[in-house]
Parts: sequence; C-alpha cells; structure tokens
Amino acid sequence: MTPTTRSISVLLSAALVVACAMAVRTSPESAVVPTPNTAPDAAAIAQARADSIRHPYTAADVQFMSSMIHHHAQAIVMARWAATHGASPSVRTLADRIINSQRDEIATMQNWLRDRRQPVPDATPGGMKMMMNGVEHEMLMPGMLTEAQMKELDAARGPEFDRLFLTYMIQHHRGAVSMVKQLFDTYGAGQDETVFKFASDVNVDQSTEIARMQKMLVALTLGLETQ
Repeated sequence: MTPTTRSISVLLSAALVVACAMAVRTSPESAVVPTPNTAPDAAAIAQARADSIRHPYTAADVQFMSSMIHHHAQAIVMARWAATHGASPSVRTLADRIINSQRDEIATMQNWLRDRRQPVPDATPGGMKMMMNGVEHEMLMPGMLTEAQMKELDAARGPEFDRLFLTYMIQHHRGAVSMVKQLFDTYGAGQDETVFKFASDVNVDQSTEIARMQKMLVALTLGLETQ
C-alpha cells in the first residue's frame, strides 16, 4: 500500500466513524432533542406550576366534597324538623345553627367542584349512587341515618324528638369527623387550601357540637332545660 493509498484509507475510516456517531445521535431509540417548534413554552410551564400550587386537589378531595354535600343535606332535613316537631328552645337554637352553617358550607363545596369542572351533586339527603353487578345501590356516608331512623325521628314529638334528635345528630356528626380523618389519612389529599380549611373547620366545629349535644342529652335525661 502506497502512502497516498494509506492516507485515503485513514480518511475514509475517520469519516465512517463520524457517520456512525451521527447515526447513533439521531437514531429513534435515543433521546430526541426537541426543535424550537416542539420545545415547551416557558410561560406555559410557569402557569402550570402556579396552578399546581394553587389547586393541588386529588380524587379523594373530590370524593370528600361530593359526599359531604349529601351528608350535610341530611343534617339540614333533620334540623328543620325541630321547628315543627315540638323541640325545646335549646334544641331549636342548635338546629338553627346547623341549618345556617351547613347550608353555607354546601354552597362552598358545590362552588369548589364547579370551579374545577367536576360533577356537582344536588343537595339531597340520600347516599352516593354506586353500580354493583349491574344494580344501582345507595351507599350511605359514615354516620348518616338509615331510612328507618329518619322515619323514627320524623314520627317523634316533644321531649322524645329532642332525645332522638340529639342521639342521631351526635351519630351524624361523628360520621362527618370520621370522613375528615379518612381524607387526611389519604396520601396527597387535603392539600388544597379550600379543602384543608373546610375539612379542618368541620372537624373542630362538629367535635365541639358533639360535646355540647352530649351535655344537652344528659340534661334532658335529668329533666333539665339547657339554653
């Protein structure tokens, strides 16, 4: 092989190596370098991050807010009976507070769901509808009264209504508190600002009302009237 031939061979080998390297870089199996037209927009990334900070809700948050709407709706039905079923002044005062606070909270929950393009349940006292084996079933949330319990409460009057109302509303409130606990025990849930504040308020307010109703129930048993 002449010096000239050897030089040409070396150059061809070098060119082949470079070509192979370029082929590897542009191979479909390797990382693709985005062109300017496909590169993510910096402003879009910033907006997405801002939205994630502002609205980091989860499926568990949606389920909690949807379920609590029905839960609150039943409590309002129960509380409205106080005015027509001969409830004592103290029970009627408690019932009015429940109606006012939980009616406003239902509006908050419905707005939260609507703002996030989620289905918005009506404020009906029934449970959540679920399909099992092709048959629709109604699932009551924790603490909610059964149909038989609601009929029993509706049939009561005077002191008996007070007794059942306090007994069943304690049960109802405890169910709501357990729903809050389940939410906060779910990984990633309860981080949205509105959900966190609402759930925390439910936990505190209804725990406080449970303690008050327990005292009222004792007073009722002893024949005392509480204001």
